Amino acid sequence: MSEPLWRPDRQRVENANLMAFRRDLVRRGELSAEQALDDYPSLHRWSVEHLEAFWEAAWRDAAVETVSRHTKVLADRTMPTLRFEADRQWFPGCRFNFARHLLRYRDGHPAIIALGEALEPVTVTYGELYDSVSRCAAGLAHLGIGPRDRVAGYLPNCIEAIVAMLATTALGAVWSSTSPDFGFQGVLDRFGQIDPTVLICADGYRYNGKVHATFDNAVRLVREIPSIGHTVVVPFVGRADRLPEGFLTWNALMEWDTAGSEPAFPAFAFDHPVYIMYSSGTTGAPKCIVHGAGGTLLKHHVEHRFHTDLRRADRLFFFTTCGWMMWNWLVSGLAQGVTLVLYDGSPAYPGVDRLFRIAEEIGITVFGTSPKYLATCKRAGIVPRESIDLSPLRAILSTGAPLDRELFEWVYGSVKGDLQLASISGGTDILGCFMLGNPFQPVYAGEIQGPALGVDLAAFDDEGRSLVGTKGELVCRQPIPSMPIGFWNDPDGQKYREAYFSTYPGVWRHGDFIRINDRGGVSVFGRSDTTLNPGGVRIGTAELYRIVEEMSEVQDCIAVGQSWEGDVRILLFVVPMPGVELDNGLQSRIREAIRRHATPRHVPARIFPIAEVPVTVNGKKVELAVTRTLEGKSITNREALANPESLRQFEGLRID
Repeated sequence: MSEPLWRPDRQRVENANLMAFRRDLVRRGELSAEQALDDYPSLHRWSVEHLEAFWEAAWRDAAVETVSRHTKVLADRTMPTLRFEADRQWFPGCRFNFARHLLRYRDGHPAIIALGEALEPVTVTYGELYDSVSRCAAGLAHLGIGPRDRVAGYLPNCIEAIVAMLATTALGAVWSSTSPDFGFQGVLDRFGQIDPTVLICADGYRYNGKVHATFDNAVRLVREIPSIGHTVVVPFVGRADRLPEGFLTWNALMEWDTAGSEPAFPAFAFDHPVYIMYSSGTTGAPKCIVHGAGGTLLKHHVEHRFHTDLRRADRLFFFTTCGWMMWNWLVSGLAQGVTLVLYDGSPAYPGVDRLFRIAEEIGITVFGTSPKYLATCKRAGIVPRESIDLSPLRAILSTGAPLDRELFEWVYGSVKGDLQLASISGGTDILGCFMLGNPFQPVYAGEIQGPALGVDLAAFDDEGRSLVGTKGELVCRQPIPSMPIGFWNDPDGQKYREAYFSTYPGVWRHGDFIRINDRGGVSVFGRSDTTLNPGGVRIGTAELYRIVEEMSEVQDCIAVGQSWEGDVRILLFVVPMPGVELDNGLQSRIREAIRRHATPRHVPARIFPIAEVPVTVNGKKVELAVTRTLEGKSITNREALANPESLRQFEGLRID
């Protein structure tokens, strides 16, 4: 058994929010006093064996101000249960306002610190944020926005995006956002399905030292989506001097209510829709995933307060855009009274260590990033601990892809030894995590600490049998409050059932390939729909990437399976480092590294050089799109990719 890279000290465990929660459970007689108070696996087991009691206790801990109390916690454990109609499953009878809870603090404590490539830090207090949301809500109400109307945000990661979201949900309307780095068609494919009444957009954004104008895309969206009655423009880069008829400025929206009257904060059901999120849509139209207010609030409360151990003094950062679920996750940190740190721009401009420099400048305590950024820093040879003061930093969160062992070791060796490195994994589908860190357990290289509280996680084989120590499909055997209330434009729920419940009836299949070990730690091997299956042996693509991308001659790679002579063989496409040729020698070294660190089954049959790996705008590799291209099939939603032109490398490629 490998040794842990980090263990929490006793004081950290004793002072954790999760410890206070456990003590309260014991005091109330809901948890046995004989159980070890720092034993996370036993607490997790209790949370799934006593599902209603756990979520009731979590709701009590969140202290949500309600107009009416729920009559029970969980009306129906059956999955799937579509919940577009109120009071169908979770907390029936409960009425509250989502935005009001996120705005529960209204004092002079910093709520948001925003900065960017050309923007010095701007601080907004909780009191100032409340006032801005009040004015924005009045403006949206003047434009006719009410319950269940959709407001679409085509915005950078800026203060105005948070204000607009809170104002929208304060009125009971539904917020949906995407980032300006999405091309026109990608935005149309999303917003065109949900018929928004108001579009809030920026005139452009900055990335890698350049200004990118996007206002023309917004004008085209208004022409293409008839439901948009009003368009509000945020002057982010100063590139929209003249506005078309029917457009108004952000300042004009904020000036409808000069008296500054407070929002009414009408109360709605627990499952009242609050967000519409989108699947990646790399091989078809994105699915429009609708999330309820209560499930979002409660799941984020558990993850922020118990798993991440947030408290008011924290400064919480996650490198994200408004088009990724981590933006929604980040913003929910307002309910904990923390200071959110927003950054819009390239994470590597003007230098690769830019985000760590921000952490030093702002005093970030919880730092959220991706394996890709950490790998970029490692490759660049930077050692933040030698030149950057990260003394306030106590946790790094990483998501977006599996975090391999070498990056765990790099963080503890080159960034900071005394911090919790929490690899977290979940999805847009539940707007949260299936597994993540916790303040009680040690951190092992290449391993997520454990499943989330209240999540009945398992790895299943093809027959639906639970596996320990063997790779299988990530499943959830019981409901979670943040599971979608449905898909937009899916009235009979057919798409919803097919997406999650067609493989194991009554059990959520997420589409990830995982292994759970005997101590509850979880390893992720990539998407199961891109799992390679040579000779019947299931191989996650992440297993290959971890080995190949560690090689100094390799910049990036992507692998797919190809049907071949009644079996499946692996095709590997490699982006060599500048000046490096993918010759026979390098191919041999790649194959030998894979054979040595994995198995002979992992060794690719063919290896090809490419210029770049196709990725989504959130940086995820798109194996399915590559497979479809190689098979001569069309990719109907290229706009979901950050670099759609990269697929041309695979068109007409003869592989025999």
